Amino acid sequence: MSKYTELKSFVDGLEDDFGKFFDKGNKAAGTRVRKAMQDLKKMAQDIRAEVQAKKTA
Repeated sequence: MSKYTELKSFVDGLEDDFGKFFDKGNKAAGTRVRKAMQDLKKMAQDIRAEVQAKKTA
């Protein structure tokens, strides 16, 4: 369950940058959001691989 907690805290930590970009138009916050989305994608892939490995084991 630690993967879920890690994922949730990561997404919760993005709230400020999302607000700064979408509400205020801060371009630097947009860059941080884009980088975070790449990191989120990698985290999701890692979790998928782990789930698949446990499922087939």
